[in-house]
Amino acid sequence: MEIKAELLAGERLSKQQAVVIAEYAASSPETFRELFACFLSEDPLLVQRAAHSLSIAARKNAELVQPFTGTLVQQLGRTDVHNAVLRNSARILECVPVPEEFHAELIETAFRIIQDRQSAIAVRAFSLTIAHRLSRIYPELRTELKFAIEERLPFESAAFKSRAAKILADLDHRKGKG
Repeated sequence: MEIKAELLAGERLSKQQAVVIAEYAASSPETFRELFACFLSEDPLLVQRAAHSLSIAARKNAELVQPFTGTLVQQLGRTDVHNAVLRNSARILECVPVPEEFHAELIETAFRIIQDRQSAIAVRAFSLTIAHRLSRIYPELRTELKFAIEERLPFESAAFKSRAAKILADLDHRKGKG
């Protein structure tokens, strides 16, 4: 299978096609690299279509993401890319181990997104989870995360509020545990 050709075949990419491409890409480092190259393309249509398959492939085989973690962190911090890039970068980063060398940049980016009402709700929700995961490593972030959530809560959607409530409950539970 040539991933790029499959992604661009047809007027739209069905969910079923995205899954088939993701499964193929998750089968080896070479095929994953091919899909990741499509995700970084200059072609906006190719990037959008690759983004969904990439997040599925990353969940199927998280080990394949490791060489690309820094690039995903950088992509999440961009403001000049399609929302699909941000949403799927955040979706991947919320569930894969992130090397310590990228923590500072990821923390800064996640908090910026959480506080930015112009960011799409899905990206903000995934960023909540990213910041929460990192607060387990860096307990000093818990107070800042709790404040950021409580400050945004009255203005947010049900999806944000639901995820935020779970995170606040965990932060309260961990209070005093270091």
